[in-house]
Amino acid sequence: MNLKSTKFQFTILTILLLFFMLLNISFGSVNIPFKDVILSFFGDTSIKENWVYIIQDYRLPKTLTAILVGSGLSISGLLMQTLFRNPLAGPFVLGISSGASLGVALLILGASLFGASFSALAFSNFGLAIAASLGAFLVMLAVMLVAQKVRNTMSILIIGLMFGSLTTAIISVLAYFSSAQELQQFMFWSFGSLGNLSWNELLLFFVIYLIGILLVITIIKPLNTLLLGENYAKSLGVNLKRTKNITLITTAILTGVITAFSGPIAFIGLAVPHLAKMIFNTSNHKILLPASFIIGAIVMLISDTIAQLPNSEYTLPINAITSLFGAPIVIWLLVGKRKTY
Repeated sequence: MNLKSTKFQFTILTILLLFFMLLNISFGSVNIPFKDVILSFFGDTSIKENWVYIIQDYRLPKTLTAILVGSGLSISGLLMQTLFRNPLAGPFVLGISSGASLGVALLILGASLFGASFSALAFSNFGLAIAASLGAFLVMLAVMLVAQKVRNTMSILIIGLMFGSLTTAIISVLAYFSSAQELQQFMFWSFGSLGNLSWNELLLFFVIYLIGILLVITIIKPLNTLLLGENYAKSLGVNLKRTKNITLITTAILTGVITAFSGPIAFIGLAVPHLAKMIFNTSNHKILLPASFIIGAIVMLISDTIAQLPNSEYTLPINAITSLFGAPIVIWLLVGKRKTY
């Protein structure tokens, strides 16, 4: 692919990312002019004090959360599609998200069984994040242990799906014995949310997210060779076991921390890698990884902006918006049977 053309496309995407960041900060239940949003970042004292508070303590963290969530899920989806060489693989195929959901379900739906201290944790962001992280970690550990016993990559995919089914079954049993209030709280968590994080929580989110991104950078070259088949990659001296393990751990870290802090958010990780491949017309991960990062962030910002119902006090579930965006792309892939890279 032409290097000049690639640079131009990245420049356009970066400009779009900045534009949708500002647009996302501008929209909400309180109407804040676009110009004032920009001026607020330069310390303009003429802007209303409550507007500055809304922008800096609520909307800006939410916008940054959207960028982390969209980019993290997109990169995880790309890793899974490469590892399994399956265009319909996504970041949740390993059952990590289901494990996180199980952790939250045990905390919320099982709170009444464990006493008042658990009930208090169930209503805190950190409590939910810790429960989700523990659930995701345990499922990741189980998948990694099983992955050491099987050589076939597809077997890992099937095992991940089975773990997902198992955790879903346990959640169903917990839900059956739960109260209406507990079910409602768990359902609201499962809708996904970007606007509940404080700056401290966002910092913790970013540190864990950064670990995942740094791990991805170490396996860019092996990922390119995996596309040509495991035997070919092995003949080129690629350490397949190490590459698989890092890919699985990275996906688990990114998917786990995103689900822990924002809930399970669908379709972004499945659809965005295909958009990146269509736009750049390449399978080179040196291009696809940053492309998926930027496009995923843009799509998540657009989805969140739509979910805000601008100038309205209502907010739609973010999962509903991402599914409305992602499902048509997946259907198009299945029906059109086009090769997008």
